[in-house]
Amino acid sequence: MTTLSTAVLNRALLDRQHLLARTGRGPLEVIGRLVAVQAQEPNWPYVGLWSRIDGFTHAQLTALLADRRVVRSGLLRSTQHLAVADDFRRLRPVLQPVLDRTARSAYFTRASAGLDTAALLATGLQVLAAGTTPRRELARRLAEAYPGRDGRVLAGEVELRAPLVHGPATGSWGGWGTRSAVSVTPAEVWLGRPMEPAGVADLVRRYLAAFGPASVRDVQAWSGLTRLGEIVADMRAELRHHRGPDGTELVDLGDAVLPAADTPAPVRLLPAYDNALLGHADRTRIIGDEDRARVMPGQARVLPTFLVDGRVRGSWRLTDGTIELTAFGPLPAYDRDAVQQEAHRLLPFVGGTDVSYRAATP
Repeated sequence: MTTLSTAVLNRALLDRQHLLARTGRGPLEVIGRLVAVQAQEPNWPYVGLWSRIDGFTHAQLTALLADRRVVRSGLLRSTQHLAVADDFRRLRPVLQPVLDRTARSAYFTRASAGLDTAALLATGLQVLAAGTTPRRELARRLAEAYPGRDGRVLAGEVELRAPLVHGPATGSWGGWGTRSAVSVTPAEVWLGRPMEPAGVADLVRRYLAAFGPASVRDVQAWSGLTRLGEIVADMRAELRHHRGPDGTELVDLGDAVLPAADTPAPVRLLPAYDNALLGHADRTRIIGDEDRARVMPGQARVLPTFLVDGRVRGSWRLTDGTIELTAFGPLPAYDRDAVQQEAHRLLPFVGGTDVSYRAATP
């Protein structure tokens, strides 16, 4: 097996994520390429696509949501993602065990203990039969059906156990750091087509096209699925095999291209929860362990970041119209200027007016 350096793995990831050069492809194709785009907050996917697509506008993604060609729902790791509608129909059933596992966690069982799961799901779907329903209304109706129970938690469990999609307004460009009032609809009703499960091997292939080369553990961390070793072993003949810098076995698509380690990588500003940072168990190909602690200060938080020469070198935030850049250490003047120039290019897109820069203290 060929041993791949961290630099080669970095350039492969950036290339497949459209971060080495902005693409002329449209957002529908790019979202499909990425499999799904993390969408915990409505604005962040827009920023992620801006960093990847030449000339991307808010209206392009908003229209895809309104036209039901892209949907927002729980997907990978039980978190909110945007996905192409047909991909969602195929991938949500494959990932359903992950969402079911989350629904069995203590947070949900404290409200549903002693209830019949199938009956709870049937009650929730009956409420939703009338069409698009505000999540708060689903919670209210479930609280009425199950007195003494927390309806909000019961509604969350129904959303995990059934393929529901959010109304377009939920995923559209909105306020920073806030969630729009969520409305939900059964996916088969919203899309007018049934779920059509893909094979787990198909999910692995899609993952490698967007994140490879990678280990089995990487695929599991990205998807939330477990016990994928046997699936990957069955695919052995079609995959290319490598070793990572630490000797870990990595697999990749047989026809995948690996850019040279010295391929230029431009500065990029990434949104919170960006795919590129969350696609592996071993994230050292894009971020050092010390900086990872800065970017992911809590299990549920992943700060927006910027890349210099393909690696995370700082974080940023939008405050009162100012993009505030914080480098994790001193940067050469050339790189510092490039980061600020990229931030100035982002300003009109996010409605900002100014850029500030500082280096964090050790």
